[in-house]
Amino acid sequence: MTVIYKKMTQTQMIVVGYLLLILLGSILLMLPVSSRDGNMTSFADALFTSTSASCVTGLVVQDTYLHWSFFGQLIILILIQIGGMGFMTIGVCVAILLRRKIGLKVRGILQESINSIQIGGIVKLTKKIIKGTLFFESIGAVLLMIRFIPEFGIGRGIWYGIFHSISAFCNAGFDLMGENGAYQSLIRYSDDWLVNTVIMLLIIIGGIGFLVWDDLSVKKFQWKKYHLHTKIVLSTTGFLIIGGAVLFLILEKNNVLAGMPVKEQILCSLFHSVTARTAGFNTTDTGALTEGSKLVTMILMFIGGSPGSTAGGIKTTTVVVLIVFVRANLMEAAGCNVFNRRLDETAIRKASVVMCTNLFLILTGTIFMEIMQPFSLADVMFEVFSAMGTVGMSAGITRDVCMASRMVLVFLMFCGRIGSLTFALSLKGHRHEAPIRKPVEEITIG
Repeated sequence: MTVIYKKMTQTQMIVVGYLLLILLGSILLMLPVSSRDGNMTSFADALFTSTSASCVTGLVVQDTYLHWSFFGQLIILILIQIGGMGFMTIGVCVAILLRRKIGLKVRGILQESINSIQIGGIVKLTKKIIKGTLFFESIGAVLLMIRFIPEFGIGRGIWYGIFHSISAFCNAGFDLMGENGAYQSLIRYSDDWLVNTVIMLLIIIGGIGFLVWDDLSVKKFQWKKYHLHTKIVLSTTGFLIIGGAVLFLILEKNNVLAGMPVKEQILCSLFHSVTARTAGFNTTDTGALTEGSKLVTMILMFIGGSPGSTAGGIKTTTVVVLIVFVRANLMEAAGCNVFNRRLDETAIRKASVVMCTNLFLILTGTIFMEIMQPFSLADVMFEVFSAMGTVGMSAGITRDVCMASRMVLVFLMFCGRIGSLTFALSLKGHRHEAPIRKPVEEITIG
């Protein structure tokens, strides 16, 4: 085992770690004690649920409240927490508590896992991540308990507050509201400002990334001193939330929002825009959305959150880098500049690879699922975008697709969580191509 560990690359360690986490979760969820009726859950359903929880997605084939017992729900919550923070972060936390020395290889894996720019200070950053996560999740849980305890009683109210706070912060989208109808998510709270606001803030805080937390904690509100990464993340996040909400309000005003008071329409639009970026909760019927709203939602799901966060998608920075790159080439500018800084060529190449790889996986998954079953193309694409972006929003067909299509969604959720680039690099291993440059020959483009 030691020899295998030494031969594995950092990306391979991350892939294997998540695979083991998913497998362990599947075994535990198969146990009779994990289901509400005391019967063993099939491996396929347990695997799908474990993958969805570990990859903080939220797509489900069994309603979380109706099918799973308290033990099963606890296993799902633990998988969400580990998957959201990153299993390496949890591992380092345990090592710190046991006063173990953190080796250079572990620091390197941790750096890759949370997308840190540099390896220096990585353990200190990990401590901040753990403390920040516990702080925000605790505050969120207490605020949600204010609503849930009067409604469900002390015991269930406390559990519901904790469960939904962790699920929201980790951008997982799992909920326990199935007693009023399976797969209802937070529809009954569509006009509740407390629940909506707390859930949205938790999603946003979890989705902006740990590196942004660190920058904000040091420099407070001094915008000019923020790192370029922080400026891009904050500005893009704000633009996507407001822009998405406005488009959703316009497209759904006479559809799912019809008959609601204006304040509730605005609240639902904001919530949908926030949750579509990788959280997976919903306060409106996702399956009843107009085609235009589904398209906007898929774009938001594809973009996702920010690097080094609990969110999925190609990330906000990737989109900004590519937009700046295209603009610079169209304007024939001297370099790709944003916020008075020039982007590194490596960032541009990496963004291009991430974009193309994710699009390839999405198109391949969509074609495969359409071959297997003749569902509406819009609905299939919605599920595929949701899985790849680790979002969890559903057009309602996930529970009805065949086993092969479910495995496609499992694979996409896995790639979406670890990152398509990380997955691709894990297959490469230690192979290195000879540094030989071939002769140049021009071709026609466009």
